[in-house]
Amino acid sequence: MRNGKLTAAAIAASMGLLLSACGSGSSSEEGFSAPVAENPSFEQGTTMAEYADSGEITIGTKKDQPLFGLENLNGEMQGFDVAIGEIIAGKLGIPADKINWKETPSKNRELYLEQGKVDMVVATYTINDKRAERVTFAGPYYEAGQDLMVKQDNNSITGPESLRDSDAKVCSARGSTPSERIREYVDSSRLVLFDTYSKCADALRNGQAQAVTTDNSILMGLVSENENQFKVVGNTFSEEPYGVGIVKGDVDFCQFINDSLRTAAENGTYQEAWNSSAGQVSEKTPELPELQSCG
Repeated sequence: MRNGKLTAAAIAASMGLLLSACGSGSSSEEGFSAPVAENPSFEQGTTMAEYADSGEITIGTKKDQPLFGLENLNGEMQGFDVAIGEIIAGKLGIPADKINWKETPSKNRELYLEQGKVDMVVATYTINDKRAERVTFAGPYYEAGQDLMVKQDNNSITGPESLRDSDAKVCSARGSTPSERIREYVDSSRLVLFDTYSKCADALRNGQAQAVTTDNSILMGLVSENENQFKVVGNTFSEEPYGVGIVKGDVDFCQFINDSLRTAAENGTYQEAWNSSAGQVSEKTPELPELQSCG
């Protein structure tokens, strides 16, 4: 991990996740293994050369989001975000078992990059202008949409508009884009905020909240892990392009990541990563979105 660029299975068997602050371990999706470049050559002084020479990298991700970023009971990381991180690391010549995974809650993503605690963030990280003031984004590598999750027998909440004249409380992650967008439909007194979406699932289960809102990709995972308890409403009301966050201004590394994503889409590795993770419950395999400029 850099310390000086800036100072400043299937799905896991249960929600009893290991939420250690930092850990390592390869992903355990069946049928997926990111290719690892042999002796890649990079211009000295670049971020790519630094990581390739060190032989390891620290990636910030979520550890409680089935299908995207999850630490299972064996301490192994799995999910689509994890696979994307492994693809990028592999292009640097870094194998999965040399990736240090650091749990990075939504509210800490920019801070961890600025403080050098992580080298990049792949954590259902929506690209937006405010965040781009503090970090540089590569990608996007996936486009999600905000939705609502409710109990299986709840037929009164059909979308965000149905919340306006309701007493329903809505749970989301503190500091996340969805927690801000939902304020258009519910006032602050009806917002329940936690650091992780797994706590929101608990709140929905025990009646502390009547709906959970975040990207549909995350909600799919929560529904899958709580079989017959919850459902996704299926009425998306946003576009959420997921990007790879890196230190602000590192254009060369951003371009390298974009090239890595493009190559993965062209050779089928991107599709394999999806099918081995989120594709287990998704009806279709997405195409790599149009990559934004790094300049």
